[in-house]
Amino acid sequence: MSAAAQGTSKAAHGDVAPKKKKGPGALATAYLVIYNVVMTAGWLVIAVGLVRAYVARGSYHGLYYSIEKPLKFFQTGALLEVLSRVFLTWAVTHSVREVQSEDSVLLFVTAWTVTEIIRYSFYTFSLLNHLPYLIKWARYTFFILLYPMGVTGELLTIYAALPYVQKTGLYSVTLPNKYNFSFDYYTFLILIMISYIPLFPQLYFHMLRQRKKVLGRTEDYSKVE
Repeated sequence: MSAAAQGTSKAAHGDVAPKKKKGPGALATAYLVIYNVVMTAGWLVIAVGLVRAYVARGSYHGLYYSIEKPLKFFQTGALLEVLSRVFLTWAVTHSVREVQSEDSVLLFVTAWTVTEIIRYSFYTFSLLNHLPYLIKWARYTFFILLYPMGVTGELLTIYAALPYVQKTGLYSVTLPNKYNFSFDYYTFLILIMISYIPLFPQLYFHMLRQRKKVLGRTEDYSKVE
């Protein structure tokens, strides 16, 4: 093959070669690392608060009050990521104070706390390109128990709030009014509960597929080694 032909071949190959995707810039990476470190620390604060309150009280009843402020702050800080959790934190648990001592609150708070500590640690180490296998394994394994645990706590908390919402008419708008508009918050909460039926299985089985995809590769690689 002539030099000209070789040059043409290389040029053509260069034209069709896939371009490497650029990662986030240094400033964006620094911001994301700081954000994930802060969120990890925040959920660790909540976890420590839960343990300390339990040790001090000798009971899990009323533990919500010991972590109420940091929970609201850090969960609201992740507004765009987990809008449904923000809704449960403010529109249900905060608004209906009678449910704050329910056992179901401890269920979802514990599930959220462990999940978020693992998740933000995973993001932080991934951004730094130093992801320990233990954190990767925890990210794609703990959800098997934590997701059903959290969903159960969320549904039971909403269910416990229903009688108080119906009795007080919380957030409901009745006719007649100048806007000719009505809204029944009680019915809305029931619809929210029903929405878990199609949504949760999709998310759960998606994570199971991701687990097989991510951890399966690691196991196959180890066998080759």
